Amino acid sequence: MTSQRTRQRLVERLMDQGVTNHQVLDVMGDTPRHIFLDEALSHRAYEDTSLPIGYGQTLSQPYIVARMTEVLIGAAGKLERVLEVGTGSGYQTSVLAQLVPQVYSVERIKPLQDKARERLRKIGLRNVELKHADGGFGWPERGPFDGILSTAAPREVPPELLQQLAPDGVLVIPVGGVTQELRLIIRDGDSDNFVTQVLEPVKFVPLLSGVTR
Repeated sequence: MTSQRTRQRLVERLMDQGVTNHQVLDVMGDTPRHIFLDEALSHRAYEDTSLPIGYGQTLSQPYIVARMTEVLIGAAGKLERVLEVGTGSGYQTSVLAQLVPQVYSVERIKPLQDKARERLRKIGLRNVELKHADGGFGWPERGPFDGILSTAAPREVPPELLQQLAPDGVLVIPVGGVTQELRLIIRDGDSDNFVTQVLEPVKFVPLLSGVTR
């Protein structure tokens, strides 16, 4: 289940699906995805599917994690400080933290955040700062961010996230309701102009407001 061969098959599937960034592929192959699931589901960790993590949330399928990370890295001129909206299990967080110097991650469901914190500590990632808060508001005290990645879908892009982008900053976010699309949004310098590119149809849990303890 956790062998290097199993992880290599995952990497080969990602390459077949069009993921080309070797840094991303290496991190996906090295990261123990099974520890980000409850034990009863850990045997399915390396399948290319989303899996439940409780509280109505899911661990995104590996392809989507790799694709969003690749887009973020490819579109950003520099990527020193990244905000993640929706820590969830901590898996996407761990992938980002192995590729950028500093990750800030916001999660509205406290028990999920607590589990993610322990998992990140377990694999030795110390460049992640977590906050229990409504992700739609971002984390203005830690901004601006070179990149923002959202693991949940708002119906419309929160203006707070756009304003927390650094000049030429990059936002990768699923948007929509019943039908959703993955968008890449780039801030034009330090202006309030944003260039949007629609990448592909996706299906994410909705970005909800408020917090849960």
